[in-house]
Amino acid sequence: MWYTRENGISFDDFDDTKTVLISDEAHHLNVSTKKLSKEEEDSKHSWEQTVKSIFDRNNQNVLLEFTATCDLANTLIRSEYENKIIFDYPLHKFRADLYSKEIKTLRSDMDVLDRAIQAIVLSQYRLKVFQDNHLSVKPVVLFKAAKIADSKEFMKLFIDTIRSLTGETLKRISGLIDNPTMNQVYNYFDSKGITFDMLAQELKEEFSEEHCVSVNDDKEADSKQMLLNSLEDSTNPYRAIFEVKKLDEGWDVLNLFDIVRLYETRQSGKNSLSPATISEAQLIGRGARYCPFKISNEQPKFQRKYDNDIDNELRICEELYYHCQNDNRYVSELNRALREIGIDQDKTKTRHYVLKDDFKKDDLYKTGIMFVNDRVVKSRSDVTGLLPSVRTKIYSVSIATGLSGEDVILDDDQSQPTNNSSTKVYSTTIAKIAELNYAIVNKALAKHPVYKFNSLKSRFPNLKSTREFITSSNYLGDVKIEIRSKYEVPPVLVLNSAVTSVITKLSSYISLIDEEYEGTKEFHAVRVHDVFKDKTVNYTEVVDGGLGVSQNDRTVPDNIRFNLSEKDWFAFTDNFGTSEEKAFVAFFRDHVDELKSVYNKIYLLRNERQMHIYSFDGGERFEPDYVLFLQQDKEDGYEQIQVFIEPKGTHLLEKDKWKEDFLLQLKEDAVAVKTYVDDNRYRIWGLHFFNRDQRYSEFVNDFDDIEKQMRD
Repeated sequence: MWYTRENGISFDDFDDTKTVLISDEAHHLNVSTKKLSKEEEDSKHSWEQTVKSIFDRNNQNVLLEFTATCDLANTLIRSEYENKIIFDYPLHKFRADLYSKEIKTLRSDMDVLDRAIQAIVLSQYRLKVFQDNHLSVKPVVLFKAAKIADSKEFMKLFIDTIRSLTGETLKRISGLIDNPTMNQVYNYFDSKGITFDMLAQELKEEFSEEHCVSVNDDKEADSKQMLLNSLEDSTNPYRAIFEVKKLDEGWDVLNLFDIVRLYETRQSGKNSLSPATISEAQLIGRGARYCPFKISNEQPKFQRKYDNDIDNELRICEELYYHCQNDNRYVSELNRALREIGIDQDKTKTRHYVLKDDFKKDDLYKTGIMFVNDRVVKSRSDVTGLLPSVRTKIYSVSIATGLSGEDVILDDDQSQPTNNSSTKVYSTTIAKIAELNYAIVNKALAKHPVYKFNSLKSRFPNLKSTREFITSSNYLGDVKIEIRSKYEVPPVLVLNSAVTSVITKLSSYISLIDEEYEGTKEFHAVRVHDVFKDKTVNYTEVVDGGLGVSQNDRTVPDNIRFNLSEKDWFAFTDNFGTSEEKAFVAFFRDHVDELKSVYNKIYLLRNERQMHIYSFDGGERFEPDYVLFLQQDKEDGYEQIQVFIEPKGTHLLEKDKWKEDFLLQLKEDAVAVKTYVDDNRYRIWGLHFFNRDQRYSEFVNDFDDIEKQMRD
């Protein structure tokens, strides 16, 4: 555009055109802004200058920039952008909102090749965990070298090593490191009867030369770009990638779970981070994008689910491991670099909820039951078809006609141009097309998951079959299509194109028909020992006197600080809940003797996401913080009251009001349905929120009712 060419685009072409420019990786537009070097000042042909020249041609033009690396620390960049930022979503917020993998470093004193073998063993374990949970995800390992020559040399060594890999080699490597994660990996293989020899054979197949790819120069990267951008596809063969820095930017892959550093050197100075370390941190940040999956309908697909469930095997599927040398100074520098891009690994604290031995010996734990409900789709029994506004609309589809013409530009003849073809309009309905050729419509539906019968059935409960959905006037049958083409009667190919277009438009509408849920009022029995177990929890925000610290910690106020390990009524050895939770547990301590005068057995359990129930009205998932079990002996068995309790900070009272409303419905509406035969009676209760500022009197009244219930 900087040079005038015949039939070429020039900047003048943009003078009378309103233009929207969309710039991804927009930090490249800041080259001259940032550097301000003599060469850049003199250059008018840079990418930034080109975009700016187009943008300035019309005062109504819009430039939308997207970047993950806007260098606002640079004063020139900040002055340029601080009043133009529409939305700022930094990596630390992205991570805090659970949309990234968790990042871990796996340090070892192994040589580089052994470290690489360890990484693919971990990758193979992760693959099997995905498979065990019926998830089709293929984990990828990236091997990062310092120089292209080193990368090529190591790739050859790796392929040769894998080709001759033996069980003895894997056994030797397994003994080189004592690490909880790798111990878990080898224990898994052992539990599944997978010997080192069998594992070696698997790795020889999964990481053979055909499954390795090098992207160390422009030619390699360009020729394999499509394959690199489709690593998540089930048909993509690659498990291992070898590179230096070609993938540091502009590469989006979600199934990268392991990065292996193939060099030992450090380049950072005493007070500054080297560009290499920053580049490594940025690559880690790119690889940390979450690989979406879920194993139940109620789970969020695109967010981490196991932060507070450390013992869950699927946690490994939400983690990115960076395999590097066991060099404390390097790891410290890497952590600094990660913090600079918004990933702070130092704040996480691990706590252990441990059930007391006496509780585990009690019959309540060994053979006792508790009750939870299910979430079901609300009845749509009155829905018998698509909305009239959808099924009576006329959908117009234009198919290329081959229309063309010739004009004599300077001719004095002002007659209308003539065409060698004319457009015909053909009106029909989907039912008529299906009558002519049912496969046309059926194939169009098959392109969209929303048209699978189980999906349609969830939205239209009265629907009997896919054929009814296609032919009935209540659904697609009377949907009208006007096909504009050169044909009086369109052939099959044109009908297929038209139907596909209309079906695609309708899919957007149908997918927006939300399923509505409700919680069942019948609560089914589950064994207490199947729900409550020892649990390890990570806390990213540990607060003095509150979340993440012991009930007996010195930062806890004196009036609510005490040693729970000595209290027979608390099932766990400690409590790490919020300050409001600690206040509730202290309240319980002060009133438990009143309950003991009525009940023969009392246990309070902290629910750390180990069980959940669903609200009656909307089917929202709810995990009450505490479950109280009260038993009173009767002549024939005992009566058990199961009480759900939720301490709540004042700032959350309104936001979570639906939870309190649900808790207060339980006493009257929840029905305990026994699946185990016994002579016991079971009831389910919920109380007002425990809140010292605004719910204290209501909670005290509820608590008094628990005692009075058995006295009356």
